[in-house]
Amino acid sequence: MNFIAMASIYRFEMQRFFRTLTQSLVSPVLSTALYFVVFGAAIGGRMGDVEGVSYGAFIVPGLIMLTVMTQATSNASFGIYFPKFIGTIYELLSAPVNFIEIVIGYVGAAATKALIIGLIILGTSFFFVEITIAHPIAMIAFLFLTCLSFALLGFIIGIWAGNFEQLQLIPLLIITPLVFLGGSFYSTSMLPPVWQTITLFNPVHYLISGFRWSFFGQADVPVGISLMAIALFTGLCIAAIAWIFKTGWRIRQ
Repeated sequence: MNFIAMASIYRFEMQRFFRTLTQSLVSPVLSTALYFVVFGAAIGGRMGDVEGVSYGAFIVPGLIMLTVMTQATSNASFGIYFPKFIGTIYELLSAPVNFIEIVIGYVGAAATKALIIGLIILGTSFFFVEITIAHPIAMIAFLFLTCLSFALLGFIIGIWAGNFEQLQLIPLLIITPLVFLGGSFYSTSMLPPVWQTITLFNPVHYLISGFRWSFFGQADVPVGISLMAIALFTGLCIAAIAWIFKTGWRIRQ
């Protein structure tokens, strides 16, 4: 393993993150704070508890998931797309670095950025609502796995994208709607039976449910199924990336 190459890619991506803190960090944190103000304080104060949890606290896991999924995806997609756009990807491919080291560098940096933002948003939530974490280790594990898996997805999107508009296409039109419809702001037990069944086909629902369990000890689906879902999603992303580098699809073409 070329640890120097991995560290160089990782360090370069993290430096870009800290050079653009307003866009990379302040903007998503402020956006999430607005959700807390509107949904947690204004609307939450008029709603009753959801499964024994105040509505303001109930939406915290969903808001964190919404942010880290979109941030991990966008950071990873831009990180690999930009070298394609300016042509430096060929220098990277011709260097003595294999695809595993390239993926670890870019995906690791994107996952780290999303994890930092997620933890800051978690800390911010304590200023707005009273919240306790029933399973802190499981919470960190779910958060890390979510950041990692969606960073892998973002890496695939960055390779697939042919222009800057396509970089935002999947996060805006697919990921964000799936998060909103996956129970980020409500419990699926509140839905009619037919919509409860439809929600089970939403893969993001399992991630949000498992993450919410780590906070409150209750979930819409069993935690084991949530872990299986995120493991399957991560495995599919890794397999897709391996195929991309094996065939050169959208990289050498």
